[in-house]
Amino acid sequence: MNEILKMAFGALGVNKLRSILTMSGITIGVFSVIGVMTAVSALRGSIETGLSFLGSNTFQFAKWPTGITGSGTDWQKIEARKRITFQQAERYAEIMKPYAEVVCFKVFNNDSLVQATAGGHKTTPGVTFGGTNEYFLIANQYSIEAGRNFTGGDVDMVRPVCIIGQDISSKLFPAQNPIGKTLKANGRTYMVIGTFAAKGTMFGQSEDDIIMIPISRYLMDFGAERYSVNITTQAPSQIAYNATMDEGISAMRVCRGLRPEQDNDFEVYSNDSLIAAFAKIADVISAGAFIISAIALLAAGVGIMNIMLVSVTERTKEIGVRKAVGARKVVILTQFLVESVVLSVTGGLFGIVLGTLAGDGLAMFLKVSIVFPWGWALTGVIVCSVIGVVFGLYPAWKASSLDPIDALRFE
Repeated sequence: MNEILKMAFGALGVNKLRSILTMSGITIGVFSVIGVMTAVSALRGSIETGLSFLGSNTFQFAKWPTGITGSGTDWQKIEARKRITFQQAERYAEIMKPYAEVVCFKVFNNDSLVQATAGGHKTTPGVTFGGTNEYFLIANQYSIEAGRNFTGGDVDMVRPVCIIGQDISSKLFPAQNPIGKTLKANGRTYMVIGTFAAKGTMFGQSEDDIIMIPISRYLMDFGAERYSVNITTQAPSQIAYNATMDEGISAMRVCRGLRPEQDNDFEVYSNDSLIAAFAKIADVISAGAFIISAIALLAAGVGIMNIMLVSVTERTKEIGVRKAVGARKVVILTQFLVESVVLSVTGGLFGIVLGTLAGDGLAMFLKVSIVFPWGWALTGVIVCSVIGVVFGLYPAWKASSLDPIDALRFE
């Protein structure tokens, strides 16, 4: 067997360019599926372990679906929905007092040009800027590093105060304590009463580049009629989660003035629903990558068969000599099969390496954990081996079946 492998590799080395071009088809096919699966696996793992814009045992009401859950939605119907007002949110919190202690309100400015200034310093555009209440920390898994959190009084008294993230603090107040100092955000002035502890990034977006002010102040400064309030509710425990959500939906319908026969005119989602929605999208992407890869591998398999047939023709006299000196049919068959499998598997290994690098490169760009798709890599090697055998079998059989006399006369 060692002699057969040595001869097979030697034959492939004679025509290096042809071998490389033949392997490239397999490489492209495996690269496409491994690259997509690596990226999807990294994103899926990050979402399942690090989804942090909703806290534990929480669910959220909003006018709009998230970007993940919005596919296939009737957007005209959603456009026609009325916004969730601050008054509706306050009434909801009042109704939910017997069922949940944490009810967080929040609105965000989606203008990517928002930036903050203080003295001679300024942030880059794209600061996360919004309004909330004292429950923002619990509902969004933030914590206070210095200063204090909002209080009910800050919201009731519409105070012009803010809590800032570490990125904002380092840019606007380098080597200074920001507590008690003022900054301007979106043209309005606010006093810093606290800083959020560093939280890191999610999908390449810093969660420390954030400024939050009391929601009442935000709506007064920028117009309540322009914004719909998001409401996050935390159940007392995992056991009470479903019951609390049912109560929350009923309370929200009351606040929205819906009749029993009317459908909900708001979205409700949780960590689990977002993970499930992402999983559906990931499955569709994976299926698409698999189909594209299958087509590429089929074409590459045909290419391998064609090259092996050409090789048989070129080496007809060599086959005749070997048979004349006693080489058995099975030896010839095995040698050409090994050459075909080596071509296919080598191309597949290159595809696995390149696909993993591409997928993990995307994961690093989005700043999520990198992974190695062991299952898909093993599947890729097996599939490439099968392709090598299936598409190399006919050329190998043809080579082993040559008549030695006719082969020696071949010119």
